[in-house]
Amino acid sequence: MTPRLLGSLGALAAFPIYLVLRGVPSPLELLTVAWLMAPILTAFFLSRTGHYEAAHGLSSIALTGLITAVAAASGGISSFVAIWLVVVPLEAALSASRRVVAFGATAALLACGYLTVVSMSHGSTAETGGSTLAAIGIVSATLYATGLALGVESLARTSRWMLHAEEGKYQLLARNMTDVITRHGRSGATLFASPAAESLFGARPSELLGHGLFDRIHVLDRPAYLSALAEVSACGEDRSVEFRVRCDQADSRGSLFIWIEMRCRLLDRPVANATADDLREVVAVMRDVTERKSQQQALEAARAESERANVAKGQFLATMSHELRTPLNVIIGFSEMLLNETQLRLDSERRREYANLINDSGTHLLSVLNGILDMSRLDSGEFELRPEPFALAAVLENCCDLLALKARDAGLELLVNVPGGFPDVVADKRAMKQILINLLSNAIKFTDRGGRVVVAAAIDGPTFVITVEDNGIGIGADDLPRLGDRFFQARSAYDRRHDGTGLGLSIVKGLAVLHGGEMDIRSHVGEGTQVIVRLPLDCEHSRRIHIDSAVDRRLSSGPIRSTGAPEESNTPVRKSA
Repeated sequence: MTPRLLGSLGALAAFPIYLVLRGVPSPLELLTVAWLMAPILTAFFLSRTGHYEAAHGLSSIALTGLITAVAAASGGISSFVAIWLVVVPLEAALSASRRVVAFGATAALLACGYLTVVSMSHGSTAETGGSTLAAIGIVSATLYATGLALGVESLARTSRWMLHAEEGKYQLLARNMTDVITRHGRSGATLFASPAAESLFGARPSELLGHGLFDRIHVLDRPAYLSALAEVSACGEDRSVEFRVRCDQADSRGSLFIWIEMRCRLLDRPVANATADDLREVVAVMRDVTERKSQQQALEAARAESERANVAKGQFLATMSHELRTPLNVIIGFSEMLLNETQLRLDSERRREYANLINDSGTHLLSVLNGILDMSRLDSGEFELRPEPFALAAVLENCCDLLALKARDAGLELLVNVPGGFPDVVADKRAMKQILINLLSNAIKFTDRGGRVVVAAAIDGPTFVITVEDNGIGIGADDLPRLGDRFFQARSAYDRRHDGTGLGLSIVKGLAVLHGGEMDIRSHVGEGTQVIVRLPLDCEHSRRIHIDSAVDRRLSSGPIRSTGAPEESNTPVRKSA
């Protein structure tokens, strides 16, 4: 169409010059100029209607009319122009339509018959014979040209059908693949995305073109994505990269990030049909590896947990060797001295002192073993609670009385703050005493002489809160997240200042969780520590999970929170000193 439009515009521009040079044109000249300008009208008709075959038909009529008029004016069928009728079906073959070819051939044959009739009516007998031969030649040439045009049209139709069939195969494959195929330019912009992108990313392929895919990639993963494409484009070597992409949920639940594995390589394009930029394009295959990534993360977490368990086992063995060997040595050593009292000539005061040391060492061993047994029962879910109603204030005072002497010997103030009219609670009384004794013992142990330990209780809705606060050495921020893990001791070392197995807080945490509560630890080094235990007023109605199936899970990932400086507590009331 473009060459014809250029010829028409040239004829239109040259027509005024032609009028100036020749004057008034003849009807035949006007017809020729009109034919030269016909493509403009044909193109206008096609743009308005979109009827491609009709536009080709009009072009065939215009060419046939021009040849017929010129031939009729210059000798009819014997004219030198009549042979151009053969071109009409050949031109119609450009439409790749049988109907247009048949229409053009019919118009050429009708024009040939008309010119034959004109020649016979105006010529002699000899001329009539020549016109008949010329007509036969033109008709046969036209029919042959029509056959060629139909053959060309058939080949074009077959080629088009084969191309569509091949494209259909690839489109069918692309539509049914779960992996997404993309093509990227040298800058990383997406030039093509297969239909599978809609099911993988929750977005139409057109939304991923340009920088649409890049905008969906997690900010932290964008450098890796661009680096992989740049390396493939520059070096020509295959690359594989994993990154996170935002996926829109079809059920309006918002969006989430999924893990994508992208394998990319240079696009294999024929060199003869490609520019320099085309040769640097990258084709990539993307697939969802979120499940595999989750499994890898679970394996990493399990491996880390296993390593922590091995470290904890080593710490446990080292701690137990210290905690058990020291009192056993005391028991064995002083018991041997008592056995040999006649030789050593021990008086009654010295025997009483050795007996007290043996008793203290035995008591210490018993407490260590009880702690290990309690932790074992909590881990296995065999620790049975026996809830009963009791006055919490009386339990607090009793525990403080038990540790008052220890606090006095350490040079500490032990204060209790319980508001009047505190209601009874329903919990395991024995477990509650164990929680308080463990927390108070830790506070006394890690508070320097002249310090203060405060235990307080308060009501908070359906729960009650027990707070044990000291102004001792405090706990570092690095150790806070691990407090409550079995056998873990902050700033622990084999030659540490303070004894203990590291089970006290673990037991407190386990008992709190068993009651349906939680433990919260807040501390700063040098500023003291505050331990808050929050429990339901009636644990019988508030335990949300069954003991046999959930104790171990809550112990390993229970609600223990660690923050900064301790909160201000209520004004303490002196209990003992």
